[in-house]
Amino acid sequence: MGSTGKFVLLSAIWGSSFALIKVAVDAGVPPVQVALARCLFGALALGAICVVQRAAVPRDPRTWGHAAVVAALLNSVPFTLLAFGESRVDSVLAGALNATTPLTTLAFALLVVPGERLTATRCAGLLLGFAGVLVLLGVWRGLDGDALAGGLACLAATTCYGAGFAYTRRFLSGGPHRASAVSAVQITCATLQLALAAPLLSGPPSWPGWPAVLALLALGAVGTGYAYVLNLDLIREAGPTVAATVTYVTPLWSTALGAVLLAEPVGWHTLAGGCVVVGGIVLTRRPARDRAVAARRSPAAVRRPGPG
Repeated sequence: MGSTGKFVLLSAIWGSSFALIKVAVDAGVPPVQVALARCLFGALALGAICVVQRAAVPRDPRTWGHAAVVAALLNSVPFTLLAFGESRVDSVLAGALNATTPLTTLAFALLVVPGERLTATRCAGLLLGFAGVLVLLGVWRGLDGDALAGGLACLAATTCYGAGFAYTRRFLSGGPHRASAVSAVQITCATLQLALAAPLLSGPPSWPGWPAVLALLALGAVGTGYAYVLNLDLIREAGPTVAATVTYVTPLWSTALGAVLLAEPVGWHTLAGGCVVVGGIVLTRRPARDRAVAARRSPAAVRRPGPG
């Protein structure tokens, strides 16, 4: 499969995750158990990939410590928040709000990553992205309690993603280990975290029916397992700049699948707000020429896949 095919497949996998989450929560699966199943199946898939690749799992405490922090910021907490959010809003809106992840990533990178600068263009992009969020939420119409809680939960998840990506870039982006092995450690940590939290937050699991189980299996094994490796292949073949543009396409998939498969309504403000958010992302991703060249030449510039 060429890089174009991998790009389309990766965007479809991550874009479909919102519809899969919706299927699970509508079947009555508690949000924390959605997150736990997602991480468990993802960890099993990544473990199998590591066996096939003969990738050595890191054993040093430093890697495991940083991976545990990243697992909380990129997996266990935001996965739970997204599932909670989708118990109150449509998957179409959740997918569109998730497109703000590059904006929150930049905000945290400016705080913790040395060398990041807030230029006038980036500032304009952040402000434009914030305006897009307001349009997505349709704030002029007023928000009821469930819609507000769901929308804020989805935005809180993207905030976690932003902090997690910034933390990863500073503390876990280097090292000699293969990305699949480090990802396996990360998702394993997230699984353990959620296994401890789930009994306290939701009680024992119950059988939700085959549609929900199959949705969770696909969400974990494909969206949180195989997609990690697919993303790394795309970075190596097409470069991190091209791979990062998957973020622009995933909302198209989440909107189309939510509308076609789940019969969710797509309001004009959802489309308009999504376009405004993407416009803000484009502005924030206009680095100086020398930094852009360096990013294209460095496959380590992006070590983690986008969220979904």
